[in-house]
Amino acid sequence: MSTAKETKTAARLSVAPMMDWTDRHCRYMHRLMSSNALLYTEMVTSPALVRGDARHLLRFDPAEHPVAVQLGGSDPTELAAATRICCDVGYDEVNLNVGCPSDRVQSGSFGAVLMERPELVADCVAAMIDASTVPVTVKCRIGVDEQDPQQVLPAFIETVHAAGVTRFTIHARKAWLQGLSPKQNRDVPPLDYDLVLQIKRDFPDLHISVNGGITTLAQARTFLDAGLDGVMIGRAAYHTPDQILLGVDAEIFGGTDRKTTHQVVDEMRPYIERHLSDGGRLNQITRHMLGLFHGRPGARGWRRTLSEGAHIDGAGLEVLDAALACVQDQPQTTASA
Repeated sequence: MSTAKETKTAARLSVAPMMDWTDRHCRYMHRLMSSNALLYTEMVTSPALVRGDARHLLRFDPAEHPVAVQLGGSDPTELAAATRICCDVGYDEVNLNVGCPSDRVQSGSFGAVLMERPELVADCVAAMIDASTVPVTVKCRIGVDEQDPQQVLPAFIETVHAAGVTRFTIHARKAWLQGLSPKQNRDVPPLDYDLVLQIKRDFPDLHISVNGGITTLAQARTFLDAGLDGVMIGRAAYHTPDQILLGVDAEIFGGTDRKTTHQVVDEMRPYIERHLSDGGRLNQITRHMLGLFHGRPGARGWRRTLSEGAHIDGAGLEVLDAALACVQDQPQTTASA
């Protein structure tokens, strides 16, 4: 388990929580690619943990540290109970989702809709902090619908900070709760990075990370150089992990070691073998590996072979070998962002 200081340092570059993507298999691979980046789970709802049978969603490999769990909810008592569960499991951080715009989240009165209820968010995080042995953080939007972010976001940060939160990740877009799908909410509302930078200037003692539309390590460095404490990257880290995560330790954390993509595939083999021997299916892991050779000769064959073969009953490492043969003879240099 990582210390609060180590988790805070790791947040200099983090991989965003992404539903259906950042499961334990994805995170294990990402950790092989970066020893330092902070990894997040998919969002897990507090009702599912406290009243349901969803504790299996909290499974993770000890190799994933530092790793944070993201909770969704709006009931302080229930969130406190869920936080205790997450701490008992061994997570390094508990994050509250105040940014997801999906209809399902709205109907549960949590996610981005909570931007309209900062006092409730403050009550939630206060209860979570009382129940937690690790840092409690918040991921939010700059506002929702017709709110004026210039007014709403500073007031939101101030209110939630007063309840004890010192680390915020800000998705630099509004969320439109009516009229846009969750997918559109990731692209359509304009980005306002300047507002996030202003928040850091207004709250210099807080740890502020920016999220949204960041696709390269060069962009990430620009934000860090501008004074932000961290950068969270989502889809680019998932779809082109070699271009993001293989360079993170050297370019963001000052390390020197740099693996090749082929090394990552080789290091995944024992993990895949254990998963298969436990009754798991190959595609549960390889679906997260499709982007490993993005943009390189043989990448199409790699993706096609895995996509067509990994879901078949009894599929094993021979499918991975066949996919790797498509790129095996290609240059093994790591793409730079």
